[in-house]
Amino acid sequence: MVYRAFRKIGWTNICDNRKYWIVMILNPAKAVIEKVGGYEAAAGITGKHITRVYRWTYPTSRGGTGGVIPHSDALKLLNHAKFAGIALAAEDFLREPSVADGACSA
Repeated sequence: MVYRAFRKIGWTNICDNRKYWIVMILNPAKAVIEKVGGYEAAAGITGKHITRVYRWTYPTSRGGTGGVIPHSDALKLLNHAKFAGIALAAEDFLREPSVADGACSA
């Protein structure tokens, strides 16, 4: 299923044993949203409408941010996570370029 999603957006060079890990790196917004309690929770924390939070997970071709959470919202989520005791770090908001570019070690 993950492989099909990558094929739709042109990703065919993926290592099978890293599919899930690559998805989380390609879309860090989804992983962060899940950690803070879902889309509604993230919307409440940032003060954004829930549709705006969903757009963080959409590719730029669909009007989204391509998995990137805007800086001002990222700071709000980090502050909330710190005070709520949620394991969230600044690295969770970033992509790993070597993996996102399809580099898989043999």
